[in-house]
Amino acid sequence: MSPIREASTRRGSSPRITRSARRDDAQALAALSRPFVRTGALRERPLALYLAHAADFLVAQAPDGTLEGCLGLRVHPAAGVLYNFCVAPHRQGSGVGARLLHAAFARARNRSLTALFTATTGSGRLFLRHGFAPVAPNLAPAAWARSLDPDRGARVLACPL
Repeated sequence: MSPIREASTRRGSSPRITRSARRDDAQALAALSRPFVRTGALRERPLALYLAHAADFLVAQAPDGTLEGCLGLRVHPAAGVLYNFCVAPHRQGSGVGARLLHAAFARARNRSLTALFTATTGSGRLFLRHGFAPVAPNLAPAAWARSLDPDRGARVLACPL
């Protein structure tokens, strides 16, 4: 996927780049995710996962190179799973999350996926605004659905493509 330059309309007008992550982004992906792990919004993932699956991630990058958001897209047969979606607190509400989600939709369509799934312990407002709806976990890719921790109380959401 080629980088997409977009200007933020709120909280600063610096150009932002949405691009695919690289292995050398692994430390920054882990650091960006860490505050969300501490609050329980994200599951903890080892650095090795970010290294091994860097190609799954889309990132929003500030002009100075700082990662301001990330979103993983794991491809399963016919469907994709979005995971580890986070936006730096100072960029929340600025459109960074929506740009990452739009880039994930484009990537999924390019791979001929028919649906996207995600799980959230939060409100899921952004997902719901972009066409996701609550579904039963058994409609999601089986391997991913089995990996969900029932103690977290996450809701499964899906969006047809």
